[in-house]
Amino acid sequence: MNAESAFKDDRKLTYLNAEGADKPLKSPVPDSVLNRARVYRLQRLRQQMEIADCSALLLYDPCNIRYAFDCSNMQVWTLHNPMRYALILNNGPAIMFEFKGCLHQSEGLPGIDEVRVARTWMFMASGDKTEVATDHWADEIAEIVREYGGDNRRIACDTLENGGVDALKARGLKPIAGSPLTEIARSIKSDDEIELMRWTIRVCEAGMARIYEHSTPGTTERELWAHLHFENARSGGDWLETKLLTCGPRTNPWYQECSDRPCQLGEMISFDTDMIGPYGYCADLSRAWTCGYTPMTSTQRRLYDTALDQIHHNLDLVRPGVSFAEFNDKSWRIPDPYIPYRYSLAVHGVGMADEWPVVPLQVDWGEGAMSGRFEPGMVVCVESLIAEKGSESVKLETQVLVTEDGNERLDSFPFE
Repeated sequence: MNAESAFKDDRKLTYLNAEGADKPLKSPVPDSVLNRARVYRLQRLRQQMEIADCSALLLYDPCNIRYAFDCSNMQVWTLHNPMRYALILNNGPAIMFEFKGCLHQSEGLPGIDEVRVARTWMFMASGDKTEVATDHWADEIAEIVREYGGDNRRIACDTLENGGVDALKARGLKPIAGSPLTEIARSIKSDDEIELMRWTIRVCEAGMARIYEHSTPGTTERELWAHLHFENARSGGDWLETKLLTCGPRTNPWYQECSDRPCQLGEMISFDTDMIGPYGYCADLSRAWTCGYTPMTSTQRRLYDTALDQIHHNLDLVRPGVSFAEFNDKSWRIPDPYIPYRYSLAVHGVGMADEWPVVPLQVDWGEGAMSGRFEPGMVVCVESLIAEKGSESVKLETQVLVTEDGNERLDSFPFE
C-alpha cells in the first residue's frame, strides 16, 4: 500500500459513520442537554431586551425563531416568505405565530407559552388586500404589547418590511432594530450549546469524508457537493448556505459555485461547507486537497503552507479579552502576490449561522471595522484563502471555541 492510499484509508476509518456508510448518524446528545440549551437561549434574549429597554421582541428570521423556541418549520422557504413569526414579551408570555395548518409544529416546546395562527400580510398571500391584512396584523401585535408592556412601547424587530414598521408606528409603538439584540444574545454559547454544535460538526466531517472518498478524476463538482447534502439531510440537518466547491482553474477567483465540470487528476479541490446541520447549528469548515490523492505540486504546496501559516498564526491570537483591534494589529500579514485574491475577513462568529462579530483581514481594516473583543463562550471561524495570479486557490477554515484561558478547536478533520 502506498502512502497516499494508506492516508486515504485512515481518513475514511476516522470520519465516516462507524455504524457503516449506509446508515445515518444518530445523535448521542440527551434531551436534557437540548432542553437546557432552550432555556438558556430564551433567557439570553430576555436579558438583551432588558438592556435595550424593550417591551417586546418580534422575530421573523427563522434562525432567530429557532434560537428562541427551537421550533423549525420550512426553514428555507420562510427565509424569503415571512409567513410565521414569534413575539416575546419582556414582562409577559412568549408567543409563536404559525401559519394555518402548522400549529402542531410548535406545540409542546418548553419556551412557548401560546401558539396562535399567524396573520400573513405579504403581497404573495394577500395581493391587493395587503394593506387590510397589514392592519389586522398590526392591531393584534399592538394589543398584545399594550397589555403587557405598560407605558413601554419600544418593540425590537429583526427583519420587518417597511409596511409593517409603518403600521406599528401608526398604533403608537416604537420599532427599533432587533438584530443587535439577537446577534449579541447568540454570540455567547452555553456548554449545552457547544455539545449540540459538536454533533453538527461531527455530521459535517462525515460529509467531508464522503467528499474526500469520491475525490477521483471524472467526478463533477456538483457530485462532490451532493455528498455533504446527503450526509447532512439523512442525519437530521437542515441546509447548506452556499455551493462553494470548485476544482482546478475554477477555484480562482473564489466564490464560483459548483458546476458540472469534472475534476481532473492532481487538481486542487477547495470548498467551504456553510452547513446548517442538526439542532440548527452551523458547521462552517473549509478544506482543500488534490483530486486523486496525488502529492501536491511545488506551487500547490507553497500556497497550502501559506494558508496554514495564516490559520495557525491567527488562531493563536483568539483569546478572551483580546480586542478586535488588538487582534488586527498582531494578525498575520498577507504577502503582496496574494493580496488581489484574498478573503476579505480573518475571523467571524458562528452559531445557528454565520454571526457577529466579523473581523476584517488586516489589509481591509479601516474606520468601518467594528469594536469589541473575544469573550469566553464565543465560537468563531478562523479563515484563509490563498491564491496568486494564474494559480489555484487554497481555502482553509477552522471553528473555534473561546475558552476562559485560550481557545479550543471544535473540528478535527485533518489538514493535508
